[in-house]
Amino acid sequence: MEHHDAFVIFKNYLQDKIAISEEELQKIQKVASLKKLRKWQTLLNDGDVWKKMSFISEGCCRLFRYDSKGVDHTVRFGIQNWWMTDLESFNADRPSLYNIEALAHSSMLIWSKEDWIQLQEEIPVFKQFYEGLVNKAFETTQERVYTLISLNPEEKYLDFQQKYPHVFNKVPLHMVASYLGISRETLNRVRKDLVKPKKTPK
Repeated sequence: MEHHDAFVIFKNYLQDKIAISEEELQKIQKVASLKKLRKWQTLLNDGDVWKKMSFISEGCCRLFRYDSKGVDHTVRFGIQNWWMTDLESFNADRPSLYNIEALAHSSMLIWSKEDWIQLQEEIPVFKQFYEGLVNKAFETTQERVYTLISLNPEEKYLDFQQKYPHVFNKVPLHMVASYLGISRETLNRVRKDLVKPKKTPK
């Protein structure tokens, strides 16, 4: 995928969200760069300060973090037309605790923090869009925390399938288990239980 094609996907995405002029779109395109990632290639390593915004035009990525035992925990997945970022590091200019890697060949549109801030100042409707994006991310995080602490493994699995059907078929099962906060063994058991034929009462 080339820069023009990647931006057409972003343009269609953005025009579906807000009313924005061609001139404003050209400003956004002018400072966007294209980053192509191979499968398993890393976009962010923990300890680095995240100073960019990235939009997935093609592919699939995940945001994850290692615990003290070196076990990785998936925090978020991203597919085409989704954003992949570490807002904590971006906003506070502090080293990230997270990693971002591609789970398939991916094409990302990238804006530097400096250019991103400048675009917010020059395009009010784009600033409103971004503020809405941040608010939505906060709401999604709250809902995810509630899901993790309130649902049983089967409910978590079904909830994930229902909310993110396009993600489910793109990521390895052990990462789905990590995202749901359950073991691979528990996920396998849940999947087996769900496909068992239901016994009809006599």
